[in-house]
Amino acid sequence: MTYEFLQQYWWFLVSLLGALLVFLLFVQGANSLVGSLGGDAEGRRVVINSTGRKWEFTFTTLVTFGGAFFASFPLFYSTSFGGAYWLWMIILFSFVLQAVSYEFQNKLGNLLGAKTFQTFLVLNGILGPLLLGGAVATFFEGSNFIVEKDNLTGMQPVISQWANASHGLDALLNPWVLVFGFAVFFLARILGTLYIINNVCDEDIRARARTRLLGSTIAFLILFVAYLVHLLLKDGYAYDPVTGIISIEPYKYLNNFLEMWYLLALLLIGVVLVLYGIIRQGLNVKCKMVNGIWFTGIGTVLTVLALLLCAGWNNTAYYPSTADLQSSLTIANSCSSEFTLTTMTYVSLLIPIVLAYIVVAWRKIDSKKLDKEEIKHDEAY
Repeated sequence: MTYEFLQQYWWFLVSLLGALLVFLLFVQGANSLVGSLGGDAEGRRVVINSTGRKWEFTFTTLVTFGGAFFASFPLFYSTSFGGAYWLWMIILFSFVLQAVSYEFQNKLGNLLGAKTFQTFLVLNGILGPLLLGGAVATFFEGSNFIVEKDNLTGMQPVISQWANASHGLDALLNPWVLVFGFAVFFLARILGTLYIINNVCDEDIRARARTRLLGSTIAFLILFVAYLVHLLLKDGYAYDPVTGIISIEPYKYLNNFLEMWYLLALLLIGVVLVLYGIIRQGLNVKCKMVNGIWFTGIGTVLTVLALLLCAGWNNTAYYPSTADLQSSLTIANSCSSEFTLTTMTYVSLLIPIVLAYIVVAWRKIDSKKLDKEEIKHDEAY
């Protein structure tokens, strides 16, 4: 295993975790629609208990994604998480609100009332996907930071800093960051409604979910296609693997997809699966097992994986700096040492065991469809 292979391998693993995280945002997507999906108090509780079975998967994947980035590409972690901390703090705070809301909304002695905590769930359902999508968009649009590695040899230990006082919130002033962020938001809503249709056996809730599915799909397609066209036509950030010098390359991301045809195939297959899952489950009107969520979910993972790999592979700067071009981060100049990556690679061989446990736990949780009777008589949020 060469050092270059290890860098490519760990960018793949981080990208895969990011893709899985986007799929698991179905929890946030459903929660953002909890009022319109549930209809009344009893219906809202059914929806919340449906997503409540899975919120730990999303939260754990978010933490694992951050931890993997920290271990494999520590300079990105210190630059983005340390510099753009307002953006990340809002994201993390919204997820903390989610965890608290699930556990305390119906506890005895809750002075705020269940509706207050349900509002927090809706807030997380909106801010989580929107801001996470905006953070991913900065991989293509760039962020305002400066990296000075020479500080390591001096008295100043800080080698990266944000170039303005907004600390990440300035990214939201870029309209293309917002376009991608809202695309992820509506994708999360699509996944959320598909999951509710698949997981809840209640005709009223399923009917409302199918109605919301159409609107979210139209909004997502408009935003995603617009951003994809923008991405393929925009200038990108390339680096010379010998000198490490970073330069602007016209149509960089289009060139990446053409030169790495397998990523283009992955992207196209993913988009087709997303659309097929929406059509398959959206047209089904019976309360039975329908696998639309899995087609769309797998398509989401493949699509996001292709985009993230395109951002970092083929000598591409995955975290461009708009303040100083040469400060842009690549998988070569921001990764851990060869020893660290090698050690973590051996540990990563345990990943299939963890995935197998998740599959078994998921199947056990979903062994019975959720309905209103279960909420009345069994333990529930």
